[in-house]
Amino acid sequence: MIRLTTAGESHGKGLFAILEGIPAGLNLDLSRIDARLALRQSGYGRGERQKIESDRAEILSGVRNRVTLGSPITLAVRNRDYGNWEECMAPEGCDTEKRRLSKVRPGHADLSGMLKFGQNDARNILERASARETAVRVAAGEICRQLLAALGIEIAGYVKSVGTVSDDKQYSFEEISHRSELLGMLDRDAEERACRLIDACKAEGDTLGGVAELRIKGLKSGYGSCMTYREKLDARLCAALMSVQAVKGVEVGLGFSASALRGSEVHDEIYRDKTLGYFRKTNRAGGIEGGMSNGEEIVLRAAMKPIPTLMRGLRTVDTDTLLPASAASERSDVCAILAFETVCEAAVAAELAAVVSERLGGDTVEELCRRNGELK
Repeated sequence: MIRLTTAGESHGKGLFAILEGIPAGLNLDLSRIDARLALRQSGYGRGERQKIESDRAEILSGVRNRVTLGSPITLAVRNRDYGNWEECMAPEGCDTEKRRLSKVRPGHADLSGMLKFGQNDARNILERASARETAVRVAAGEICRQLLAALGIEIAGYVKSVGTVSDDKQYSFEEISHRSELLGMLDRDAEERACRLIDACKAEGDTLGGVAELRIKGLKSGYGSCMTYREKLDARLCAALMSVQAVKGVEVGLGFSASALRGSEVHDEIYRDKTLGYFRKTNRAGGIEGGMSNGEEIVLRAAMKPIPTLMRGLRTVDTDTLLPASAASERSDVCAILAFETVCEAAVAAELAAVVSERLGGDTVEELCRRNGELK
């Protein structure tokens, strides 16, 4: 069973992950891990933190000569900025009064976390709740993506909208590979308008969110289950996306728009061909029916809320004085939608790898490939 656990703080020594259950014999392309990390740091609208960090993944265990051993894989992404924060973040001893934060920020975990964990400094919450955690998740997710690729399963995605600028065109899986690396969009005109909107928000000290669409190709039918709700494929993939910081909505296939249509406009009629077997001419269900993959492309969308750290500071309360205040501002992005899409792909890859390995079993990649090939 594949399981991913992460640890670390935004301004601590680094971010760390333990990835259990990756079978033995997977040849890893390590350069692709760092390429994914670079993509997570890129995109129009990013902040100053990305100029400080240049993320690289370090594998500490579970791999020898670039081949997985079947033992837990330990990954580390070091924080280059730790030297500037060591005096107030060092676990061996530090001055906790420095960079203390009591002007809690709306939209963050600050206040709820302080109340839950009995803290009087939001720093003890925000350091872990920060989206910086996703750096090591992207590294681990790329390993899972490479396992899926060995089974003929591919994941791709693009940015469908930024703020009010939306691209409503339909694209094939192959077309998605030609997305821009500026914002991850496919429609260049929409991307130009999105960049202008980001500039306007930056000038006003505001932020923007957007929607990312993900596709999964090559997943055979029958992954997931209709027998218990915990095993439903859509439930697991949607939960993986909801675990990403800033996600406020997830869709499968037509998603919310299906609620306004008639049944005849929503459900995919089934056909059979001697060569193709069962197939559908439409894919409104997004490749999942009854909690199981049906052999069509999986289509997922995740909505990212605007980044809650605003340079102009929203109204809040100072938890020390209990008086009104303006929220504290940390280094922040105006828009991180390309990074968001990259993280979503990693989160889905990790969960999908777990789903696939649970059905196929096996201690080696060779075993998984053979059993996947036996599926109809």
